[in-house]
Amino acid sequence: MTQSSIRTVGFIGIGVMGRGMASNLLKAGYSLRVFTRRKETAKKPLESGAVWCDSPAQTAQGSDAVITMVGFPADVKEIYLGPSGLIEAAAPGTLLVDMTTSSPTLAAQIAHDGAQRGLFCLDAPVSGGDTGAAKGTLSIMVGGTEEAFEKARGLLSAMGTEVHRQGGAGMGQHTKMVNQILIASGMVAVSEALCYAKAAGLDPESVMASVSKGAAASWTLDNRWPQMLSGNYKPGFYVKHFIKDMGIALQSAREMNLQLPGLELADKLYRQLAEDGGENDGTQALFKLYDRYLVARRLKS
Repeated sequence: MTQSSIRTVGFIGIGVMGRGMASNLLKAGYSLRVFTRRKETAKKPLESGAVWCDSPAQTAQGSDAVITMVGFPADVKEIYLGPSGLIEAAAPGTLLVDMTTSSPTLAAQIAHDGAQRGLFCLDAPVSGGDTGAAKGTLSIMVGGTEEAFEKARGLLSAMGTEVHRQGGAGMGQHTKMVNQILIASGMVAVSEALCYAKAAGLDPESVMASVSKGAAASWTLDNRWPQMLSGNYKPGFYVKHFIKDMGIALQSAREMNLQLPGLELADKLYRQLAEDGGENDGTQALFKLYDRYLVARRLKS
C-alpha cells in the first residue's frame, strides 16, 4: 500500500474531537466508515456521506486504514486486542492509527502484535482541542516505523498542520505526555494568577492585557482566562480525560524513576474538582476551586 492508495478509512470514536477530525477526512475526499458507541453522535458525518458500521471489526472491512479516537486506554485495548479486535479483523497491509491519548506501553504492544499480522500501526495522539479538530489544525505526535508514517502522512495531514514522527512505537504517546505536563502546570498557573489578581482588587482584563504579551505569554493564558472569568466551563477537553492523561504521565514517570511534583499537584487539584462534580467540565473549570477560595476569603473578611 502506498500513501496515495489510502481511499477508504474506518473511523472509531465520533466524540468531541473525532467529529471534527472525521469531517475533515470527508472534506479531503476520503470515503469514511464510522463506528461509535452512540450512533446519534455520528449524525453529522453520516449526513455528509459516511457509512455506518455496527462494530469496530466491521469498520476494518474494506478499509485501507482505520483511525481510533476513543476515551481511555481500556477502550483502546479492547478495540485493538480484544476478541474480534482490529488486530484480528484487519486485513494484512492495513494501516491502524490510534489517535487516543493512551499508554506508551500499550501502543508498543499494539505495534508488536500488529506487525505479527502484517499490519502497520501508529500511535498518533493530538493537541489542539476541539477547535483544532474542527479546523484541521491539530498538532499530531506520531510513534511507529518510518514506513508506516510515510503511508499515513497524507491522511494525517488532512487533520493537522503539525505532523511529526517522534520515534518508534509509543514515542507519540510519550510526546503527548510532555504536552499534557506543560498544560497541567500551565492551567494551575493561570488559575492562581487570576485568583491573585482578583484578591488584590485588580481589574483582571487590564492585568491580562499587560501580562499576556510578555514573558508569561502562552496558549493556555490567551484562550482560557476569558472562559475562567466568564464562568464558561463548556468542555473542549473533559476534566475526566485530563485526569486520565495525567495518570498515564505519572505512571510513565514512575517507570522512569522520575518525580514530577508540579504534575502531582495538578493531578490532585483536578481529582478534587472531579469529586466536586466537575468531571464533565472543560479543563478551564480548575478555576472553580480558586474561585471558592476567593469566596471563602470574602466571608472571613
